[in-house]
Amino acid sequence: QVQLVESGGGLVQAGDSLTLSCAASLPTFTDYAMAWFRRPPGKERDFVAAVSRAGTNTKYADSVKGQFTISRDNARNEVYLQMNNLKPEDTGDYYCAADLTWITGSTNADDYDYWGQGTQVTVSS
Repeated sequence: QVQLVESGGGLVQAGDSLTLSCAASLPTFTDYAMAWFRRPPGKERDFVAAVSRAGTNTKYADSVKGQFTISRDNARNEVYLQMNNLKPEDTGDYYCAADLTWITGSTNADDYDYWGQGTQVTVSS
C-alpha cells in the first residue's frame, strides 16, 4: 500500500527552525522524485522544493531559496524539509508528494502521483 506520512509540523515563532519529515511506503522509493508543497490559509497549493531520485539535484521556489533545504535518505525511505528563519508567511499545510515520471522532480502539482495527508506549520510573529 502506497503511503506518505508527514510529521514535524507545529507552532513556532518567527526566526525559529523546523524540520519536516515524510516517511514513504512506495514500491521502490528511488523510482520517485520527491517534493514538498504547501497551502497557505485561504490560498492555493504551491510548490516549495523537490529532490531528484538519487538526491543529487534539488530545486526550490524562489520564495524559499536559501531558507529551506530538501533532502532524502534512500536507505530510510524518507524525505526532509529543513526550514530556517521561519516567517509568518511560511504558515500553511505542508504536503509531501512522490513523482514517478520526472527524474529531477516537477514544480507542477499535477505531475505528482502520490500525496501525504499534510502537516500544519504555524509561524507566529
